Amino acid sequence: MELGIWLSGLESFLTQPSAWEGPERSRLITSVLERCVWLTARLSIQDRESVLSGQELSDLARVLRESILIGGSRSRGQVSGSGEVQAWCRVLRQRTEATPAFQKLIAHAEACGESHLPEPLKSLAAAPPENEERAELALVLPRFGRILKWLTIVGQMLEADEPLKPALVVFACINEQMAELIAYMNNRLERFPNEQAELFGSLDAASYTASIEFKKVFSPEFGALISVRPAQSVYAVMETAYSMLNQSLQQILTGFAVLVDPSVDAASFFPTSQLNFERSIVLRRELWELVQLTQAAEDDPEKPHVDALDQALRKFINGSLHFLFYKDTETFERFVEEIMVTKQAKDLVPILHRFRAYLETLFGQVNLRAVFEKHPFEHN
Repeated sequence: MELGIWLSGLESFLTQPSAWEGPERSRLITSVLERCVWLTARLSIQDRESVLSGQELSDLARVLRESILIGGSRSRGQVSGSGEVQAWCRVLRQRTEATPAFQKLIAHAEACGESHLPEPLKSLAAAPPENEERAELALVLPRFGRILKWLTIVGQMLEADEPLKPALVVFACINEQMAELIAYMNNRLERFPNEQAELFGSLDAASYTASIEFKKVFSPEFGALISVRPAQSVYAVMETAYSMLNQSLQQILTGFAVLVDPSVDAASFFPTSQLNFERSIVLRRELWELVQLTQAAEDDPEKPHVDALDQALRKFINGSLHFLFYKDTETFERFVEEIMVTKQAKDLVPILHRFRAYLETLFGQVNLRAVFEKHPFEHN
């Protein structure tokens, strides 16, 4: 299945030149081709025979290897113009799509992905619908499962600390899947027979949430990631994109599951989702406390207030800081270091003012996480 996911990503990536253009496009495609060749070699006999014949797998491996050789020849010939890259991409797309194993593996991955759902949603999607509303839900659920399955590849790469730029290929496919999912839900909503039904409200909320997260993730900054060199910067953007999409989709599916069966234990669907919610609750509360302590120290930079802030910052760095996205931790730590080494009140106040503004922005971003959709912050 993993090979099918990478091939589907490659297919999407090759057809989206405007969104993923950059000087490293050619090298990135070659890197993904090499991964696919490795996956074809690793494919077990049992898996192969359930999807492909030996000849089909052999033909696919040959096409992939030849494409790598062509890419290597281009690099040695120092051909770097966008026209040459696009021509190579067109030839590569034509050759892979003409290979029977290519589409078979993608179809197999999609079929497996559509069942990547928690119970009772998995059974609901597979069973004959009991009524019209259940039929609507059974049509949309597999699309969520497929996206979540594709995201697991990115999650595994993050956890294993692998080079992350190849994941752009997977995200190219997720980009298409998300756009299709949102368009599909909106289309179903326009044709929905009863706007007062609970399912209509759930689908409407799901469409809105998915649209918001889609716009956040697939911004121009994400498209430009192909040309970013520092590994830390790539990791920061990838981790944020993965976490935002994964958590929001899990939250939507949890809502669907409770709608189907209000008696089920929602926390059991996605154990990591419940853990993320609990951590986010703690993170949000402690960030708000830091805002208050920073405000107090800024207004009166005497020792008691500064010491209280210092103690809270040390506790946060050793605990809840790890619940922030990677992109935020470095900025936070730089602020804390600056506060710790500044002793004079006249020098400390402007630093605290900037830090408070940063904390308020960070608090606002955390408060927008999908897990808080039904848990607004209450000021004490």
